Amino acid sequence: MSKTSTLKASDINIIQKKNLMLLLTVVIIVALTMLASYITDYNHIDGLTSIPAAISWMASNMIFSQSTLANLSNVLRLLWETILISIVATTTASVFAILFALLGSSLTYINKPFMYLAKIIASMSRNIPVVAWALILVISFGTNSMTGFLALFFGSFGFLVRAFIETIDEGSRDSVEALNATGATYWHTIFKAVLPGSMPQMFSWILFMIETNIRSATLVGLLTGTGIGYLFDLYYKQLNYEMVTLITLAIVVAVLIIEAFSNLIRREIL
Repeated sequence: MSKTSTLKASDINIIQKKNLMLLLTVVIIVALTMLASYITDYNHIDGLTSIPAAISWMASNMIFSQSTLANLSNVLRLLWETILISIVATTTASVFAILFALLGSSLTYINKPFMYLAKIIASMSRNIPVVAWALILVISFGTNSMTGFLALFFGSFGFLVRAFIETIDEGSRDSVEALNATGATYWHTIFKAVLPGSMPQMFSWILFMIETNIRSATLVGLLTGTGIGYLFDLYYKQLNYEMVTLITLAIVVAVLIIEAFSNLIRREIL
């Protein structure tokens, strides 16, 4: 009886500590939000009350006419170009990411120096935003499709290396140890145990990265003068809000279609 009471008391103490930590976290978040609002001189009430006026302005300025629809073919052409650049950049980055993930994973690393080097390179690539990559590369390559491709490539590479390393590390160590015990070579172990078990999850990460890059490619296009981002920037500077609306809707519809398609593939492979 006393042991049961002790266990119940211990459970209650754990729950109370968790609730206390949750309450403390909420208080800290609220305090940081209020501090940020004070420093930036932002008023949440004014922001909320301005929403109806913003919606009214959008309704009166961003509804496109029949003449605007005549430019839809050009919008779709540049949108397709943006999608293709995103796919090529992601798939190319995934090939290099797999190699670096094999070197950086604790399950498949060759030696410790190469493992740390792979992780450092991936971390540097991942922690530089895609926009920063675009600005850096514009100086070297100018405003062209290659600059957009490389910016998306480096941004994708760092993220995918980390995702692939976690995927490989979560794989079955038993199958790897069993193959090693039979005297299998390193590459035999990789192709017979590691990649077959990790590839479905890796493919899911690649699909997710393609979706992300299509969104990022629009912003990259603003900086590199390519794709749908260039067209958006052109009409925005001309204050042609009807075309801006058409381009925005085209991007949203394309992303939703690709997201639905990738979700369908994920359900089949996972």
